[in-house]
Amino acid sequence: MSLRKRIQNKQLTIGSWLTIGHPAVAEIMSKAGFDWLAIDMEHSPLTVSQCQELIRVIDLCGVVPLVRVGANEPLLIKRAMDAGAHGVIVPMVNSAAEAQAAVTAVKYPPQGKRGVGLARAQGYGTAFQTYQSWNKKESIVIVQIEDIRAVENLEKIFSVDGVDAFMVGPYDLSASLGISGQFGHPKMLSAMAKIKEMAKKTGVPAGYHVVSSDPRLVKKKIKEGYTFVAFGVDFLFLGNNCREGLKCLKK
Repeated sequence: MSLRKRIQNKQLTIGSWLTIGHPAVAEIMSKAGFDWLAIDMEHSPLTVSQCQELIRVIDLCGVVPLVRVGANEPLLIKRAMDAGAHGVIVPMVNSAAEAQAAVTAVKYPPQGKRGVGLARAQGYGTAFQTYQSWNKKESIVIVQIEDIRAVENLEKIFSVDGVDAFMVGPYDLSASLGISGQFGHPKMLSAMAKIKEMAKKTGVPAGYHVVSSDPRLVKKKIKEGYTFVAFGVDFLFLGNNCREGLKCLKK
């Protein structure tokens, strides 16, 4: 079953975040057993060329490559999709119009307005018709809810046809409330409660990025009903293991 169908059916999928541009990192994490890996083009120095290389490695390892684009811009989304991403995670979606713009940028006419090109995704010109059919049925659009303005517009955002799921960005959401990183603050808890309530009301699959490399926090989010879950980020997996190992040795 495709990742899009698994997401829509609210089957649990666990992915992670890539910010390091070396293909070996993508290969190691792909072979670790994640369902999908998201290449972060918003908060990393990765180039489009590096992004395509990471997509290729993830794809060839049999894992689904997604790209968190730098902004909700048609050009950025088009380049990620043409490089072979199976879908995009779009930051700072605060209104229905912005959600619709993301969907429109991923899909070809008549569903959307994506420009037609021949690149890796289209088999370098050998498989455009096949890709066009795939794009219509299987390309993925995840909107990020990471601002209090988005929380205020949730029902309209979630009603946009083509939005497959949402993902909470906890750091930005808390920052928009003036309480950066304070996930247990009453304001943050209230916002999260509203998000969960609207997800239940509309039936839109719920996603969350647990930035920490602590699997116990992931289990907590799964118990809360999140089914599209990002676990950790490459540099934290690396750094935390180094620090824990050295801490143990220095005792």
